[in-house]
Amino acid sequence: MTHSLPIRIYYEDTDMAGIVYYANYLKFIERGRSLMVQGAGINQLEMQAIGLTFAVKRVEADYLASAKLMDELCVTTRVSDISGAKVVFSQEVVKADKVLFSAIVTVVCLKDGGKITRFPADIRSKLAQSG
Repeated sequence: MTHSLPIRIYYEDTDMAGIVYYANYLKFIERGRSLMVQGAGINQLEMQAIGLTFAVKRVEADYLASAKLMDELCVTTRVSDISGAKVVFSQEVVKADKVLFSAIVTVVCLKDGGKITRFPADIRSKLAQSG
């Protein structure tokens, strides 16, 4: 399953030339992943309460074309791989069927103290079903 998040580009997202500042694409895809996880029935506040959290371990990003002020974009997110200790998301930022930005994001589960741990089975199952 692919999760879609519509985004409109506002002045705050752009540089002085009216082009989206490159780091904002990372914010856009973070929102897409967060909403996908929430939509899968995973409550990150409940995870934190038991000492677990998601953390981005790796991002591979390709900037393919520019978005501009007032553009309407769509962030698409899907789970492309899942194992006991990591989830890999494939994400794109698209404008009218043209991919502007694509990323492969590897997310791990951390326990208190920052050590990588396996995802609980119920969370893995929910993510696998959403992918």
